[in-house]
Amino acid sequence: MSHRVASITMKVSLAALALASASPAMAQTKIKLSTVQSIGSVVTYIAQEKGYFKDEGLDVDIVLMNSAAQAVALLAQGELQVMEGGVSIGFFNALEKGMPMIMTSDRVSSPIGHKLIVRADLKGKVSKVSDLKGMNVGTNAIASVTTYELGKVLEKNGLTLKDIELKQLGFPQMSPAMKNGALDATLNIPPFANAMEDGGDGFTIARVDDEVEPSPMTIAASFINTDWAAKNKDVVRRFFVAYTRATRDYCLAYHNGPNRREVMEIALKNGLERSIEDIDKTEWTGRSMNGAVNMKSVMDQQAFYIAQGLVERPVSEARMYTTEYSDYAVSKLGPAPAVNPASKLPGCR
Repeated sequence: MSHRVASITMKVSLAALALASASPAMAQTKIKLSTVQSIGSVVTYIAQEKGYFKDEGLDVDIVLMNSAAQAVALLAQGELQVMEGGVSIGFFNALEKGMPMIMTSDRVSSPIGHKLIVRADLKGKVSKVSDLKGMNVGTNAIASVTTYELGKVLEKNGLTLKDIELKQLGFPQMSPAMKNGALDATLNIPPFANAMEDGGDGFTIARVDDEVEPSPMTIAASFINTDWAAKNKDVVRRFFVAYTRATRDYCLAYHNGPNRREVMEIALKNGLERSIEDIDKTEWTGRSMNGAVNMKSVMDQQAFYIAQGLVERPVSEARMYTTEYSDYAVSKLGPAPAVNPASKLPGCR
């Protein structure tokens, strides 16, 4: 072979290698993911904004939804591939009906900052949880995790849900309902709980993080369509590598790490709060840095809903949750980074 022929062959080979290495970036795999707007959803935006999804050859379309029931239905139908949402009655009932979905990673777990708040003018009359017997107490939805939280807080203090008048209304409507006397107390979440206290509409009588066991309590997770995952295992693995990278960024910022400002700016850019100051003072929810779900908490929630007649039959832990993809992500990324040693905040480690 002449030197010229060899040179041409080498150039062709190098061009082929360059084309092959560029192919994954050129052919991005599309994934549709649903989430709800909260500080916890900033993880998904971090992965998007910092190019973690793109690094894994993924084009992720983030869809905002208000209804968990709608998201569960779309995930089961394959209209969504990934869903971020609450560990709700809808999830347990979907599994019981055999819908193709499974929990894959923690999204929100203790501390969650949820509070049982009593109307301001009842100060002195209501000094402990048991004083709420017979009173009107608000929850955002009968079938939501806040009902579980409220039930557990009541049980720890000698009451049950039957001992109160449970009223259903949205979080933004709870403060006006407290002001006009329609509610005596409410199980509320940040930032609404903080605004209620700051505005003088109520006072905290119990914190869910202090009252509910098993702990940490997992109240939200990421879920995948199992039919899609079975055909796209490599795609799912790559998704969770990117997702876990972003989760670690969030946790470092949660503990006041050097990237906190960057994460707050991503949250602000994507409409999670009105200002950097609001984001900074909001109680950020905890989560596992490696995505681990506390299944003792999830199984306790299922048992509670069955006892309340809201879920018909139990499903097994193996049917609910897989660690396959979070384990893979950790194997690729290595051990979780150390957080700010000065931080005393629980969770997100």
